Amino acid sequence: MSTNDDQPQVLDGEPTQTGTYLRDTATSVIQNFDPINKIHQHLCAFHFYSHDMTRQVEAHHYCAHKNEEMRQCLIYDSPEKKARLIGLEYIISENLYLTLPDEEKPLWHSHLYEVKSGLLFMPKVPALIQRRDMETVCKTYGKVFHFWQVDKGHSLPFGIPQLMMAFTRDGQIYDHLVKSCAERMGIDYDEERKGREYMTGPEHGIHPLANGGGKGLETRLREVDLNADSTPPSVTRVSVV
Repeated sequence: MSTNDDQPQVLDGEPTQTGTYLRDTATSVIQNFDPINKIHQHLCAFHFYSHDMTRQVEAHHYCAHKNEEMRQCLIYDSPEKKARLIGLEYIISENLYLTLPDEEKPLWHSHLYEVKSGLLFMPKVPALIQRRDMETVCKTYGKVFHFWQVDKGHSLPFGIPQLMMAFTRDGQIYDHLVKSCAERMGIDYDEERKGREYMTGPEHGIHPLANGGGKGLETRLREVDLNADSTPPSVTRVSVV
């Protein structure tokens, strides 16, 4: 099984030119980046492909609150400057999760085990501070799609988005993946596990339809008939000469 650390950080395409750097610098002064500037925290965790638990990857979340019950996170394969944007995650409260239709619920995973095991943590943030936030996160649910299958060593984001899941019990995640992250990020998982023993999960318990309903779910693409000749009723035809 390959991990992020085993793969060379090689991308297809020409190196960034000086002119591009200068143009980016100019636009960064002129334009508004409010959505990105709302990102307020860095969470490190691990995901596996919903249809294949042997494919496990480290995931660095950069998150912003939409409100008290929802966060949205950009996911990178590392916290480094040249990290690849590989996916996104939405995190919602138990209250919001319970409003979802039953066919939607299996796409979301619980965070209770991730938090209490220490596998989900905030790099460099003192334990006493991050545990205040983890008390909330352990009661939430997340929905994750990865667009870039970095575990396969792809130099570009090939294929369609894949649904990801989070670990729910001991013995599922590879030891070497955990040890590698611990060494690089300076985290003591055993210490965090002990410090989080008091935390509790969703008030109503983890919903039975969450985490794929206990089954693997694979994202697939299928062809459908497309009637490209008919115009939607609300659209006015415009002739361009």
